[in-house]
Amino acid sequence: MSRIGAGEIILILAVLLLLFGAKKLPDLARSLGKSARELKKGLRGDEDEDEPVSRG
Repeated sequence: MSRIGAGEIILILAVLLLLFGAKKLPDLARSLGKSARELKKGLRGDEDEDEPVSRG
């Protein structure tokens, strides 16, 4: 099985650009990064430090 080369990556990026537009791609990449961080945090079992724990 062959690996993905530079030509295929460029083609995929061009299709993504056509589908979502130039303005949406940074937002999609940002949300993907946040999702990956949350997944890693969840796999490690760390508590979420961003949200305060409410007791009451």
